[in-house]
Amino acid sequence: MKKIMTVSLALIAVSAWTPLAFGHDKHAHEAYSAGEPGDPRKPSRTVEIDMSEMKYAPASIEVKRGEQIRFVLRNVGQDDHEFLLATTEENLKHAEDMQKHPHMDHEEPNAVRLTPKKSAEIVWKFSKSGTFEYSCLIPGHRENGMIGQVTVK
Repeated sequence: MKKIMTVSLALIAVSAWTPLAFGHDKHAHEAYSAGEPGDPRKPSRTVEIDMSEMKYAPASIEVKRGEQIRFVLRNVGQDDHEFLLATTEENLKHAEDMQKHPHMDHEEPNAVRLTPKKSAEIVWKFSKSGTFEYSCLIPGHRENGMIGQVTVK
C-alpha cells in the first residue's frame, strides 16, 4: 500500500510539473532575448509601426539600452499580420513551428497578431544591447520581406 501511494504521488508530481523551458508549444518563456516587458506607465517614447502586405513602416529603429518603447502597432493591410520581437535565430525557429500551425496564438508580451484595421500596443524595455528583429511569422510573410530591425546601443 505504501509503495502504491509513493508511486501515485510521484506520478501526480510529474504530471503537475510543467517547466517553462518546455513550454514552447504554449509560448511560455522564462526570459526574452530582446529585453523584458516594460511598465506601461513609464514608456520613454512611442514608436508607431504600420503593418501591411510584406512590410513594416518603419522597417528599422534605434533605441538606447534601458529605454522603454511603447509600440503602437496598426495593421493597415488586407491580411492578418504579426509583430514578434526576438533574435533572428529565435524567429526562424518559431517560423518553422508556424509552418506546421499557421493559426497559432501568441500570448507573449513581445508578440501580437492583428486582423486588418486593428491595432495593439506593446511596451518593451530593451535591457540588452544588440540587434534584434520584429517579424511576421505567418507562413510566407517573413519569407517575402516582412522583417524589421531594432538596434539597441
